[in-house]
Amino acid sequence: MAGNSTEYIKHHLTNLTYGNHPENGWGFAHTAQEAAEMGFNAIHVDTMGWSIFLGLVFCFLFRLAAVRATSGVPGGLQNLVEVVVDFVHTNVKDTYHGKSKLIAPLALTIFVWIFLMNLMDLVPVDFLPEIAKMIGVSVFGADPHAVFFKVVPTTDVNATLGMGISVFILIVFYSIRMKGVGGFAKELTFQPFNTIWLVWFNFLLEGVALIAKPISLALRLFGNMYAGELLFILIALLPWYLQWTLSVPWAIFHILIITLQAFVFMMLTIVYMSMASESHDH
Repeated sequence: MAGNSTEYIKHHLTNLTYGNHPENGWGFAHTAQEAAEMGFNAIHVDTMGWSIFLGLVFCFLFRLAAVRATSGVPGGLQNLVEVVVDFVHTNVKDTYHGKSKLIAPLALTIFVWIFLMNLMDLVPVDFLPEIAKMIGVSVFGADPHAVFFKVVPTTDVNATLGMGISVFILIVFYSIRMKGVGGFAKELTFQPFNTIWLVWFNFLLEGVALIAKPISLALRLFGNMYAGELLFILIALLPWYLQWTLSVPWAIFHILIITLQAFVFMMLTIVYMSMASESHDH
């Protein structure tokens, strides 16, 4: 039973991976060990697929609400979209002190997109993987034990790091845009100690702080969502009459975590962008 439980957990935590294996060449990984050995020569197909799909869902719903918007009695979708937009706009207005046409759309995209990706954690852990297994076996003739399928993109550290690095690039871009290359370099080398003798120490401190921003963004989101997904998997190992007793309360509580993590990622992005847009004197 312990062996079966271990394999069950490992299977659910392994991505559908396509890449170049050192021994087997290009193809899909057939075991969790093979997926790990592919390293950087691989892509997590399920993470990419669900991320793109949920991004399109976000665009479709908000576009639909915009097309059907009315000055009369609004429908449910319009009400929901207006609440979300007003919520994001208020937080951007209160937090971002510069002027940019990018920040509000960026914050809205981050909040809704991450929320939708996190929301996939509420889908029963065996539902979509079993459908994927059926398709893999019947259509592609795959080994049922080799069909991996994770449906929560934010439980993949590669996805959260990708978003964190994207924010990091924007931070550097806005810092250089607002302060110039010289101003950005001065900020890294003459703060907090404004002396030529401690330039190296300032650069070390500021460099670590700068690099820590995308890493902390990525790992905070990944860690919380990975832990939540793991708990759902552990509950699924229990007898069926206990699963509902534990999974329903955890799912209700997890709704708060899902929303909170999307909000935290959005707010920290706004704060970092605001800091990048300000001079130290300001």
